[in-house]
Amino acid sequence: MTARAPLAMGLRLSAAGLLLAVAAWHGGRAAWIEAKAQLAQVLVRRAWQRTLAGAGDARPWPWADTRPVARLMAPGLGVDTFVLAGASGRTLAFGPGHLDGTPEPGEPGNAVVSGHRDTHFAFLRRLVAGDELLVETRRGERRRYVVATTRVVDRSDLWVAADADDTRLTLVTCYPFFALQPGGPLRYVVVARRVEG
Repeated sequence: MTARAPLAMGLRLSAAGLLLAVAAWHGGRAAWIEAKAQLAQVLVRRAWQRTLAGAGDARPWPWADTRPVARLMAPGLGVDTFVLAGASGRTLAFGPGHLDGTPEPGEPGNAVVSGHRDTHFAFLRRLVAGDELLVETRRGERRRYVVATTRVVDRSDLWVAADADDTRLTLVTCYPFFALQPGGPLRYVVVARRVEG
């Protein structure tokens, strides 16, 4: 055994320890993001109940700069989440956000909702044409939608938010689903059209 062997072993152990510390930090950060998103949905659910009871501006917590505007469900996948007003990064940290300037979910036209691919909109990758989505409006009315298309587009494609003559729900998230970096140039888009009944 040479004199360099203990030094090389020490360097390997230090590198392994550093890699484990970085992995633990990233894992803890991911767990914090998921826990925050889930806790927010509990508070948003309470605000939604106040909205259905007639509260005009039911905020989930006193300093919130958003409020729930719709409830979105994918019964076949066990998804039940709330859509918040606005699609800023701050809003999307707590739930899917309704894009300002488009009709609210459940209203005529193209209602656009955006969400993070690794939390509230992770389920989009499992939706296929024909799947059912339900929207509950602030008036407590339920609207039924059926997925018409799913596709990957460039984030600059403007048709995604364009007005429509029918009643549709356009759900948007970053793509690919398992990318290591946030954002990127691609978006995954699910278009669902309202059906009666």
